[in-house]
Amino acid sequence: MPPDSPLVSLRDARDRTIAILSDLFAKDDLELDEFEKRVSLVHRAATVADVEKVVEDLPRPGAMVKAAPPPKTAVVPAADVRDTATIAAVFGGVNRQGGWTAARRIRVAAVMGGVVLDFREARIAPGVTEVNVFALMGGVHVLVPPDLAVELEGTAIMGGFDHMERRPPEPDPDRPVLRVRGVAIMGGVAIETRLSGESERDAHRRRKRERKALKRGAT
Repeated sequence: MPPDSPLVSLRDARDRTIAILSDLFAKDDLELDEFEKRVSLVHRAATVADVEKVVEDLPRPGAMVKAAPPPKTAVVPAADVRDTATIAAVFGGVNRQGGWTAARRIRVAAVMGGVVLDFREARIAPGVTEVNVFALMGGVHVLVPPDLAVELEGTAIMGGFDHMERRPPEPDPDRPVLRVRGVAIMGGVAIETRLSGESERDAHRRRKRERKALKRGAT
């Protein structure tokens, strides 16, 4: 694809804007809900102008922007990725984290157990990577970096199925999209955006600060 094509320009604008949002989020200048909302808007923006509007009301000192390189999901050739994989947690837990390679289609079963899929450093093929989930009295927690496009649909029966939609309006053959779908019965499926290197404790502290800020605002 020519480097000056509209799609490449839009992709670069998304990378720059997500870097700005990530830097503000890391410095606690942007709360989690606002961060995820703006990241979703960036992914769904159809033009460079639409992307730039997402951060036009936010402070962007030059030094701050340079300090945060654009996040990049590790994209590998489709030939290097398995077609299918199965991950099951029955009365136990399974974690996939670090530089693991995600199959094109992943079947996940959590039966009275838990599965964590951390895609922040995962190697993913371009195009759609499908995660088909079945959670029965168990939970599936999916961690994604800000630059990874996501679409989620599912059914919850006496359980929870968080919904996130941040797939670009036009297909980009050079970028991956994570598609999560399935069923949660007396269980839960959740997708959470986290920065690279942010631990569960860091995320917990951030949410705790946000709850305190909300309480102060309500009084």
